[in-house]
Amino acid sequence: MKPVDEALTASAPGGARPVTVPAARGGEVPLPDVPGVIDAGEVLSTARSIAAVQRPDGMIPWFEGGHCDPWNHVESAMALTVGGLYEESRRAYRWLAETQLGDGSWFNYYLPGSGVKDPRLDTNVCAYVATGAWHHYRITGDLDALEEIWPTVERAVAFVLRWQQSDGAILWSVDPDGRAGRYPLLTGSCSIYHAIRCAVACAETLGDERPEWELAAGRLEHAVAHTPHVFEPKAEFAMDWYYPVLSGALRDRAAHDRIDSWWDTFVMEGLGVRCVSTGPWVTAAETAECALALDSLGRRARARDLLSWAQAHRCEDGSYLTGLVYPEETTFPHGERTTYTAAAIVLAADALSDATPAAGLFRGELLPAELDLTEPRRAAPPS
Repeated sequence: MKPVDEALTASAPGGARPVTVPAARGGEVPLPDVPGVIDAGEVLSTARSIAAVQRPDGMIPWFEGGHCDPWNHVESAMALTVGGLYEESRRAYRWLAETQLGDGSWFNYYLPGSGVKDPRLDTNVCAYVATGAWHHYRITGDLDALEEIWPTVERAVAFVLRWQQSDGAILWSVDPDGRAGRYPLLTGSCSIYHAIRCAVACAETLGDERPEWELAAGRLEHAVAHTPHVFEPKAEFAMDWYYPVLSGALRDRAAHDRIDSWWDTFVMEGLGVRCVSTGPWVTAAETAECALALDSLGRRARARDLLSWAQAHRCEDGSYLTGLVYPEETTFPHGERTTYTAAAIVLAADALSDATPAAGLFRGELLPAELDLTEPRRAAPPS
């Protein structure tokens, strides 16, 4: 296979053909390129900025010397895969397999080495490995890698579904002593819904049908779309606004209505998405994820705007500042550049350029048909 740098320089000028990286199983995979926003070389440097923070054991902290949580670790691994850094992404997934607890869970936050910063168990954090596994397979076509991570995915999904309630929602946390948290969270449950559908896709690829997982996903979708009151109110957070759309739990008119109803609350025109509605703090990760949500609705021009605005956070090495506060344009947290922020940018760029075989993951294009247990969906405000 050609080195990545050679693949880049081999590309014809002027966009005559896409810039590619070697595929894991031969051939080539295009690198994302969104003209006028972020080009293929910039995407590659962003993926490399994540790899530069990855530890030798495969763990990807938020930043050099910082802590790691398995959800953001997976999102960073997904960006590595998009960037053609397959060995690095495989090491990331092997770290998850090696650190998984006996019940299928992971601790909430890990420290470099073998330390644990927060021993709580977060169901959403645990579920996301399924999304990463399916994403990696779709890009690489590496069935051996999927088979290798499959037992980890199975155990993780079994742990998560243990905490599904009679109303379909899933409790967000479990204390170290085994006591369940008091309530489910909307953003977390939405992400879990998408992850379970990815797990079903993995299972079907491996010839292991899981109808009980499909039913669990259908019940969870019903809770998100029709009974938002069962979730703990977190209406000030942007993620509670767009995650029902990003996850696919809300679609069609209900999804459009939700985005429109809260756009002015969370979006600062020309700047990006506020992390919380209570202040002018724009975060690049939320901005890129919201772009993914808009892309899932076919609103590509607006999604492209958001991704363009997020480039104000870009640093020379391809990494991204977590957040900027306006009108001062000061960084918050001060000077912080996070791997998960860079990862969200890469995933949004992939979706908007339709570069890799996983570009449509958050549009639901690569997932099995859902099990619809409900009447037509209605719009619901952030709970």
